[in-house]
Amino acid sequence: MSVRETFPRLDIELVDLSEVICCGDPVKSVNEFAANFLAVRVLALVNLTGQDNLLVPCNRCHFTISEVQETMKNSKSAHKIIELLKQEGLDYNSNIKVWHTIDILHDLVGLEKLRQAVKKPLKDLKVATHVGCQIIRYSDLQRVDDAENPRKLDELINALGAETVDYAEKLDCCGAALTRSHPDSALSLAGSKLKAVQSLRVDGMVVSCPDCQLMFDARQKEAGTTVGTKLNVPVVYYTQLLGLALGIDEKKLGLDLNQSPVDQLQAKICV
Repeated sequence: MSVRETFPRLDIELVDLSEVICCGDPVKSVNEFAANFLAVRVLALVNLTGQDNLLVPCNRCHFTISEVQETMKNSKSAHKIIELLKQEGLDYNSNIKVWHTIDILHDLVGLEKLRQAVKKPLKDLKVATHVGCQIIRYSDLQRVDDAENPRKLDELINALGAETVDYAEKLDCCGAALTRSHPDSALSLAGSKLKAVQSLRVDGMVVSCPDCQLMFDARQKEAGTTVGTKLNVPVVYYTQLLGLALGIDEKKLGLDLNQSPVDQLQAKICV
């Protein structure tokens, strides 16, 4: 919701794919060929739009689709995948640029344009950032930001007038990847990071990935129980924060759907 509300105001036209399909990641451990085919098929569907840029707001999907572009260069199964796509009248285009929310706003739109678009500067707001593992690792694969010292999300927040803080646990995982196999460990990772953020006495945490949002926002109470701490950390997507700075109504940004105490963060902005 927040991506659809904010991007057009920054002169980015969003064109939906003809189908909504899985990136392939959930089946990768079961059938790698099927996973690669699904990821390549997403890229083939982009051709039907006539566009050569693909926005992938999910970290896990972004990693999977970016990785398959590299895989297709040397994979023995590449020819088989291309032939299967032809049966549907689809063609694989290896030149499609895959963007994430963070780098398309930072590198393409640019910080200066963001600053100029702000109608309600988020002054006096201090937040912690969580970039997420899969848009910065692994380093050999071209990723959204530096793996050891990612700064783009922080700079995007600073462009809205808010302050960000560095902290020791900044690059720690949200735990989402362990949800199915080791649920307690997943909640422990999320809870430990939220506990660290809460100790910073910031106004909230900003994320850009649906999996990370699920762990820190929707499962915050469970995560707190797992680590023995009562957690009360507002967690929002960057595009929700951006929308508030652009003066967009909070319901259009889906803030009423967040399950963490985002009203505390909103109240700070409204002061």
